[in-house]
Amino acid sequence: MSTKVAVVTGSNKGIGLAIVKALCQQFQGVVYLTSRDIGRGKETMDTLVSEGLKPMFHQLDINDLSSITAAAKYFKEKYGGVDILVNNAGIAFKGADTTPFAIQAEVTLKTNFFATRDMLTHFLPLIKSGGRVVNVSSFVGSRALNQCSPALQERFRSEDLSEEELAGLMERFVKETQKDEHKQGGWPETAYGVSKTGVTALSMILARRLSKERPGDKILLNACCPGWVRTDMAGTKAPKSPEEGAETPVYLALLPPDATQPHGRFVSDKEVQPW
Repeated sequence: MSTKVAVVTGSNKGIGLAIVKALCQQFQGVVYLTSRDIGRGKETMDTLVSEGLKPMFHQLDINDLSSITAAAKYFKEKYGGVDILVNNAGIAFKGADTTPFAIQAEVTLKTNFFATRDMLTHFLPLIKSGGRVVNVSSFVGSRALNQCSPALQERFRSEDLSEEELAGLMERFVKETQKDEHKQGGWPETAYGVSKTGVTALSMILARRLSKERPGDKILLNACCPGWVRTDMAGTKAPKSPEEGAETPVYLALLPPDATQPHGRFVSDKEVQPW
């Protein structure tokens, strides 16, 4: 039997770290904590080792294409691929942040949508038969979708939405914010929300592609909402602990081998949500 391997992006703190901890305890295989900063990542790994867990570490900055390709090469050569991929890395500007909205839109979509898409472009071919892919999205994305114009809602929900068209929509949002025309363009006033609408829609597109191109491999790919979690990103007032936030991503990562559902869905509190 080849060694099974799980990779969690952005996992040196917050929800990502809680996912790594849970997988170390529940997954029969090697769990990789990854972060863009090697020092912080290794420090976090040492803390987990002192708690009796046995994670491994690999540098991975999803905003750096060469970092993604180097990591993909490493996992392909060392393990022949990846069994579990959790795309958790993401950013959010605080509500009180005075950075101009156009810059918030560009920066937020660059990481949350485009860099996550780059991860999937390079790692999806590495996912082994029976693999699980979990994209951490947000209920804020669903809320943003419902605030979009009817025309945009129709495209985001369409079964024939392509990855190229979706990327074009995300680029259009950024361009329209730069001219302060996004409201007339049918977009809501939330860069984070639009970025997560994109992540959920991308998950549905890629799940359809897997079903079509690799039907016998029984790979399940889903987007999920961890809930509102107390992290550096979401603040201290949130009701859920990181461990509680990790529950749904870990549930999806560890769906049993014979499971056929959920696949291409948006899941929150371990339940499929309407989209």
